[in-house]
Amino acid sequence: MGVLPVPAEVRAILLDIEGTTTPIAFVQETLFPYIKDNVKEYLRAHWEEEECQRDVGLLRKQAQEDSSLAGAVPIPLESGSGEEELERVIQAVVDNVHWQMALDRKTTALKQLQGHMWRAAYATGHVKGEIFEDVVPAIRKWREAGMKVYIYSSGSVEAQKLLFGYSTEGDILELFDGHFDTKIGPKIESESYRRIAASIGCATNNILFLTDVPREASAAEEADTHVAVVIRPGNAGLTDDEKSYYSLISSFTELFLPSST
Repeated sequence: MGVLPVPAEVRAILLDIEGTTTPIAFVQETLFPYIKDNVKEYLRAHWEEEECQRDVGLLRKQAQEDSSLAGAVPIPLESGSGEEELERVIQAVVDNVHWQMALDRKTTALKQLQGHMWRAAYATGHVKGEIFEDVVPAIRKWREAGMKVYIYSSGSVEAQKLLFGYSTEGDILELFDGHFDTKIGPKIESESYRRIAASIGCATNNILFLTDVPREASAAEEADTHVAVVIRPGNAGLTDDEKSYYSLISSFTELFLPSST
């Protein structure tokens, strides 16, 4: 792969997280299993708190909307009749969460509970966000060269800030000029990249987007955004056509900024 020159008009670098700054294995083998293994304990510990009740209310509403789906798990209302019934409701929430996760659902209700659980896990040191070792030194160089650096991930902005705020490299939130999630639009739609460009006050061709997902790279390219596909351990393989078509890097250190010479 070698060195990839960054086009002279690029003023901002937009980064995906999973498979780009962070190993896919961290998400699949640490973050998601943490939810599955600890959701019952978390609900028991926080059940009386307003935030937890809002989370459960949102999950209950989602369960009602999902009632026609095969295997859907309803969440009953509490009638206030003792510890046994409370355990029954909590177990229903646990089963619902496990069902949604097994289907890789992206519902707001599920994401909200996961975000609050991860916040507690990061804050107590049970989880640290994993970052590839080339990421932080490269971003520091980009910033010294005058580049703006942004994150765009399907994970919520809150989840992004937790990962980088409690990372294996310490709190590195200062390295980023802003964060975007799917509230700006899906990552596989070109309009999302136009909205991001407008939001940060530049043209789409002033942005270089780094991602491990060719469908995202294609959408960004349709919006006239520069792209490079990141090859990391554990990432999905690329077709021969994708390998020959896209600019590829295996480390952020392979980007060469003309302004840094």
